[in-house]
Amino acid sequence: MRSAIQYIVLGLEARRVLAYPSGTCETRDSSTPSYHHDAGVLKYVNPKIGTYGISPNDNGGMIPSVSVPFGMTRWTAQTRENYISQVPYHDADGFIHGFQATHQPAIWMGELGQVVLTPGWTSEVKPLFEQRAFAFRKEDEVATPYVYEVVLDADTEGGHDWDLTEEAAGEGPVPGGAGSASDEVRDGANGRVRKRSAAVGNYMRQVRVAMSASAHTSHLRFDFEETEDGTFGESVQPYVSIQVTRQNWTGQVDIDPEKNEVSGSNPQRQDYRLGPDKPSSFRGYFVSRFSEPFASYGASLGGNTSEGTTSASGELLGAYVKFHGNTRRVEVRTAVSFVSVEQARKNLDIESPDGTSFEDAVESAKLAWLEKLGRITIEGVNSTDEEHDPRTIWYTGLFHALQYPSDFSEPTSSDASCARTFYSGYTDSVHEGNDSYYQSWSIWDTYRAEHSLLTIFAPERVNSMMRSLLQIFDWSGRLPMWANMVETNIMIATNADAVLANAISRGFRSFDLQKAWEAVRKDAFEPPDNDTGLLYYDREPDTPYEARAGLTSYMEHGWVDNDRWSESASRTLDYAFNDAACAVVARAVGELDEAAALEKRAENYATIWNGGTQFMQARNENGSWANDTWGWTEGDKWVYTFDVLHDADGLAALFADGRRGMKAKLDEHFDGGHNMHSNEPSHHVPYLYSLIGHPSAAAERIRGLAWDNYNATSAGLSGNEDLGQMSAWYVFSALGFYPVNPASDEYVVGTPFFEKVVLRLPAGAATGGELDVVGGGERTLVIEAPGATAKPYVKGLNIDGKPVDRPIVRHGEIVGANTITFEMSGTPTAWGEDGEL
Repeated sequence: MRSAIQYIVLGLEARRVLAYPSGTCETRDSSTPSYHHDAGVLKYVNPKIGTYGISPNDNGGMIPSVSVPFGMTRWTAQTRENYISQVPYHDADGFIHGFQATHQPAIWMGELGQVVLTPGWTSEVKPLFEQRAFAFRKEDEVATPYVYEVVLDADTEGGHDWDLTEEAAGEGPVPGGAGSASDEVRDGANGRVRKRSAAVGNYMRQVRVAMSASAHTSHLRFDFEETEDGTFGESVQPYVSIQVTRQNWTGQVDIDPEKNEVSGSNPQRQDYRLGPDKPSSFRGYFVSRFSEPFASYGASLGGNTSEGTTSASGELLGAYVKFHGNTRRVEVRTAVSFVSVEQARKNLDIESPDGTSFEDAVESAKLAWLEKLGRITIEGVNSTDEEHDPRTIWYTGLFHALQYPSDFSEPTSSDASCARTFYSGYTDSVHEGNDSYYQSWSIWDTYRAEHSLLTIFAPERVNSMMRSLLQIFDWSGRLPMWANMVETNIMIATNADAVLANAISRGFRSFDLQKAWEAVRKDAFEPPDNDTGLLYYDREPDTPYEARAGLTSYMEHGWVDNDRWSESASRTLDYAFNDAACAVVARAVGELDEAAALEKRAENYATIWNGGTQFMQARNENGSWANDTWGWTEGDKWVYTFDVLHDADGLAALFADGRRGMKAKLDEHFDGGHNMHSNEPSHHVPYLYSLIGHPSAAAERIRGLAWDNYNATSAGLSGNEDLGQMSAWYVFSALGFYPVNPASDEYVVGTPFFEKVVLRLPAGAATGGELDVVGGGERTLVIEAPGATAKPYVKGLNIDGKPVDRPIVRHGEIVGANTITFEMSGTPTAWGEDGEL
């Protein structure tokens, strides 16, 4: 095997992606508007990272969206119709079909309540997806966090990309989100597999598009332009069409020419087969307000249009508004709501009132992102090509991570102190309160590092997020597993236990701790409904709240039976970690006896250790070993043998030669090509070297993984982003530490990538999100690692001058420090060889 250190220490060998991903370059006509002054570090953000992949599993699943941090709605160019396994934009596509308000949080989750706006400049309105295709050049496309720009060929002819529609895919591979049980699952085995243009000439007529957005509102600018050879006249009128619903979903649309408004609703929720909640009144509502008077207007059903219609309902529903032939610019502001059309209109009037210029919208979004990303400056980076610039990877990673979870609450007033309103799919009703309400919880992914990242970079939101988790518990009787408006039961285990423990261990306490204990205790001791009657396989439709499926057998004899439940081995290991997390919550409320019992039960990972093979392995009800390829969730026996996040030394003791044996198995895991960084169970694995006394080996693996799995092109993520987790790994790793056990307050030292990082930590970072307490203000942390670009190994570490001898730092030490200094070496060192003890 080629040494990983060769790839990243030198940082000079450019490895090209064998595809057609776009990088970070842009071209611009000097006569067009520029929205990019005072962008600061946002120049390093490339929203197209993660928008390319040959298959859904090697696609980052991201889109070049514009919104604000944690915004409810993201707006993106639409190059394909999205469904479960496909997002609305792919960098390989050569046509744009509109500009979509999306609430699809991840590639393997469903869309809900979307709306699409598309400009047009043809004699007849073209409402269907394949009809409204515009060719475009990649060099005319500019994506930033605060504005998206593109130039469209207005004379694109023919139908394009019907094969990229939801209709063509038949809702995709899992209609309604539901899958079927494989033969292996029916026998009690593994329920998941591992994840992982048009020719365009010179345009005679073109539509120049610019798009910006806030949390609930977008602002689109369409400029209809002709070259000198073009003929501008009244015969062909510019128009904007709005797709309200797709096939099989009945929507409503209303046109008010007096107010220059189009409004409507879309009931589509693609995950409708998953989980116990069936919110029948769910709708995504919108109001679009145009800058120019309507020359004419109408509705569409399928490909048929009805001129002069002001109200319509049906499937494949749309609306259109035409403008006078000499109109050269149209701006449209669109607000989205899950509450009502009236609330959408209120969102519009609050966030983008009449008189708001497009430039105002861009500046507001820019400032929102600068308030977060502008807090960090990076110096001393590897000298490499633009497609591997670590600053672009790092800042884009933080940009990705600060989009999730999404704040689904909506304003009732321009006064931020006033109450907020939101729709809950759990109660199928509207609520009001003085707090945000967060949705899009991909917790099997994000508990690992994403939530730790939020405690440092967005501490002002963490307590509110915990209150949202507990609000969901109040409504449903369970903490969420994978919530996409409602519970979907996707993935396994009750990792919200760890999210709560993560916040508590980092000093966040402004939520009901007793209720948190009530919620995690139920996870730990109450099996789900019909636990012994269901397999609870991946995407099993219409199931009760899954929680810890198989908990019945786990409590009986310490493991989940492979011949009775799917993904049994992964469940056993995850439940042991969940128990450790529950113990943290128990101690926080003084339940010391229950904490001790849970800590003892957290040793159950050892019940599926096969000493003969030196691997973890699924077991049947009678204690016999199952096939070693069965029982895993998006992984195999290799990665799950190391799936003991809370007790690395206890894991090492299981190996025949202790730490030495575990080191050898880790070497075999990486050198044998078994590690799949594209999926989350692998993310902590290289840091285990540090915990068992081999930090230098950890440094080599970490830098190799960073080089192999991340770059600054659209193919820059080796696997699904999964709501910030892929990026959180890189953000932490580049700083020099990672939260292997996210239920604790510990971070494990790896290898910093940069020579100096200055972080202006937000208020509340050192005080559990509390601002009006001693130490609650902003503070500056400097992380120094002289020579880190060429020296991967840690030789020494001190925090504010105090030496640290073991490869572990605590959260309080990080957020309370002024300076963290790494001494780096070009050769392996003996520092940290005592490991975690």
